Amino acid sequence: MRIPAIVCVSLFLSSPVLAQSEPPSQWRDLFTGRDLAGWTNINTAPETWTMRDGLLINTGKPIGVMCTDRMYENFVLHIEWKHLEAGGNSGVFAWSNAAPRPDNRLPDGVEIQMLELDWPKLHTRDGVVPPVEYVHGEVWGVGGVRTVPDNPRGERSSSVENRAKGRGEWNVYDVVAVDGVIKLAVNGKFVNGISKSTRKKGYLCLEAEGAEIHFRNARILELPPGVTTPEQTAPARP
Repeated sequence: MRIPAIVCVSLFLSSPVLAQSEPPSQWRDLFTGRDLAGWTNINTAPETWTMRDGLLINTGKPIGVMCTDRMYENFVLHIEWKHLEAGGNSGVFAWSNAAPRPDNRLPDGVEIQMLELDWPKLHTRDGVVPPVEYVHGEVWGVGGVRTVPDNPRGERSSSVENRAKGRGEWNVYDVVAVDGVIKLAVNGKFVNGISKSTRKKGYLCLEAEGAEIHFRNARILELPPGVTTPEQTAPARP
C-alpha cells in the first residue's frame, strides 16, 4: 500500500526519535476567521482582503499581495480556494521576499498558480489557445528565484494530471516544501513540483490579480529547519 506523503510527514513528526529531542510540531491556522491578524497588506487596498463567515475574500483589485508576518523554511501548507469569475487568476508565493517588483506589482519566490479553468479560452490570441497546463497548478520560480521543474514547460513545471475544478467549486492544495523542493497535491493527488530552488526560506504571499477569489482552511505545519545560507533566505521586511 502506498502511503501519502503528508501521512509520512506526520508519522515522522510523531516518531519517538524526534520526540526525544524536540516537541512535535503542530498544525497552526493561518487565518483567524475573524480578522487579518498574522498578515500584512503589502500593496493592495484596505478593502482588497476581508474575513467573512470564516472565509478570506480577495476582490482581486488592485493587483498585489499580502504576506505572512513571519518567514517559513520547511513546511506543509494546506489551503482551499475557489474562483468566483471565469478565467480568474491568483496564486500563492512560497519563499518570497514580499517586495513587489516595479514591472508587475508582484514579488519574487516560487509561485504556485491558482487559475480558473476558462483562463486559456479567454486569453486566446490570433486563434491560438494557451496551453491547458496553465490552469492545473503550475509551479515555477519568479523574480530571479530559479528552480528546476519536475515536468518542464519551459521554466515552469506543469501538473502531470489535470485535477483543478472550475469557478464556484472548492479546490484543495497541499504543498510540501523541504530544502528547496516543493511538491504540490491538487485535490488529493501529488501531481507537480520543483527542486533546487535558489530560495529556501521566506514569506508566504497570497495574490490579488484581477478577479475575486475565496480562501478557507489555510493551515501550516512547520518542519525541522535545514542548512539554509543567508543567500538562500529572503531579506527580512522592515
